[in-house]
Amino acid sequence: MTKIFYVEDEAFLAKVVKESLERLGYEVLHLADGVDLTKHYKKFKPDICILDIMLPFKNGYEVAQEIRAIDQSIPIIFLTAKSQTQDLVAGFQSGGNDYIKKPFSMEELNIRIQNLLSITQEQNKKTSEVDHFQLGDTYIFHPKKQLLNYGEITTNLSHKESQILQLLAIHKNATCGRKEILLKVWGDDSYFNSRNLDVYIRKLRRYLEADKKLKIMTLKGVGYHFLVE
Repeated sequence: MTKIFYVEDEAFLAKVVKESLERLGYEVLHLADGVDLTKHYKKFKPDICILDIMLPFKNGYEVAQEIRAIDQSIPIIFLTAKSQTQDLVAGFQSGGNDYIKKPFSMEELNIRIQNLLSITQEQNKKTSEVDHFQLGDTYIFHPKKQLLNYGEITTNLSHKESQILQLLAIHKNATCGRKEILLKVWGDDSYFNSRNLDVYIRKLRRYLEADKKLKIMTLKGVGYHFLVE
């Protein structure tokens, strides 16, 4: 049974969502805040997290960061009444994989849950097959640890940076479609997520700039070609 870790302080909404998810066959642990999050999280061992952003004591971004410190690969969905670009970017930067704007339907939430679980399962399968990637002569990328080593210099990658670099590394010296990255990392290929991808690609280029033999080439309208000479 899929286990959902659900943090929401609106009592009525939480009751409706929890009961609806349980009717769909999920096991749900609901918390009204993130105060004792670590203890409950480690005991429950969830498969996916659903977090409201506006929470007492700790906001959803802080809760997500705390979860990411425990588990780098678990999918996280934010529930938000906010729609400003900076709020959504903050959600992704704190470790979120997807977001749903309030009010939402249970059908939409269930589809998002199933989609993220499918993506995460596929990525975990590929990651388990590869311990590290040698990128050129100088870089070593550890997807499980989300680390990029350049000699004695180590860069700690964010969850999404690691996901994107892993896809590029799997497709090195070949083309990785833009839509494939968007669907596997964000779950949809919306304009907003597409713009976010551009930001992450620029950051990865900066991380890899010390080795001139490594190039992430943009193929307009197609995707990216990770050239490793």
